[in-house]
Amino acid sequence: MLNLPVKTRLLMAIVILAATTQDASAENWPSWRGPHNNGISSETSLPTEWSATKNVAWKLPLPGSGGATPVVYGDNIFLTAVAGDELVLICAGTDGKERWHRTVGKGNKDVRGDEGNSAANSPVTDGQHVWTMFANGDLACFTVAGEKVWQLDLQKEYGTFEIQFGMTSTPVLDDGRLYIQLIHGKWSDEPSVGTVACLDAASGKQIWKHIRKTDGVAENKHSYASPMMYDYDGLRFLLTHGADFLIAHDINTGKEIWRCGGLNIKSKYDNTLRFVASPACAEGIIVVPSAKRGPTLAIRPDGHGDITNDKSAHLWSVEQTPDVPSPLIVGNEVYLCKQDGNLLCLDRKTGKEHYFERTHRQRHRASPVFADGHVYLTARDGVVSVIKAGPQFELVAQNELGDAITASPAISNGTIYLRSFGALWAIRK
Repeated sequence: MLNLPVKTRLLMAIVILAATTQDASAENWPSWRGPHNNGISSETSLPTEWSATKNVAWKLPLPGSGGATPVVYGDNIFLTAVAGDELVLICAGTDGKERWHRTVGKGNKDVRGDEGNSAANSPVTDGQHVWTMFANGDLACFTVAGEKVWQLDLQKEYGTFEIQFGMTSTPVLDDGRLYIQLIHGKWSDEPSVGTVACLDAASGKQIWKHIRKTDGVAENKHSYASPMMYDYDGLRFLLTHGADFLIAHDINTGKEIWRCGGLNIKSKYDNTLRFVASPACAEGIIVVPSAKRGPTLAIRPDGHGDITNDKSAHLWSVEQTPDVPSPLIVGNEVYLCKQDGNLLCLDRKTGKEHYFERTHRQRHRASPVFADGHVYLTARDGVVSVIKAGPQFELVAQNELGDAITASPAISNGTIYLRSFGALWAIRK
């Protein structure tokens, strides 16, 4: 290099410095809701416009469909799929090439024809290992090189699942522990009894188990939501969502700290108000969705006991809910992307409506994400609407890939990763 012309050496140094800076600032996306479990990325210089050919860095065909969000750590991408009757975990590189895939289980179940299948739960990774769960209860841990560390059949460990569309809940990885919620039961008038468990992530051995009881009945015993971790202002606890209640649990024992109902009003009880959307957390607030025509609540995180009717624990409520996509909290705004594509933007402190606007009139199953000043909404037909963040509605772009998508976007390395039914797409300027 010393024998090269000065201009050439200078150019090479700039290229190396730029690459080093990009690697240093690149942010991982280790779980389905991103690096902080809130759907927010700090990545910048992301594209707002693309198509099946424009701003596509690469496209990796997949062996079958799935709705699980990819997770990204370093130069590894992990995602799941159904390949015939097999349930598989796939590792791809950020170069768009498959590195390995492993069969974790068999026995796929398709849901409502085109809605989804058993590859609905997203993996989670810490960069050394990856954990994956499928809707039939197969839960496994692999090294990032593809070596199996352990595997469990959750139905053998915790009882046969009685849930209409499969156990689609994604585990939470936190400080070497794996937290799972199994909320299900027979369609009957008997109150709901679910299970919350904490496992040692390295071995799969149970650390604690909590029996989760509520008065939810009928189909409401079935929850397709995922647990979430609240971790702000010195408060750390696990949230489980289903069977008419949001419940906060002590992370060391599973013991219940508080519970919040009011999500399925007893005077007009809906036997089919099963939860799909998961709660969203930010400092001093938890936004709690319900389902269908139910409400969305905003509550304080520091409650105790049953806070259903405790006015001091409630910040605000609205008589609309996203149903399937989870809420998104960005700055002073809360975004509720309804399953029909209508977007409700609310003031974080008061719940006052900033706007309620139509984006793309199609089923929305993916949860919204935020990055680089924009909110990305992904529709079932593969159209992604890009909205400028803030209290004023501005539709920046609508981008179509031509392939169905139910997975939420993952953002890392200056790239938006979209998992369609047919392929994994890397969208990059």
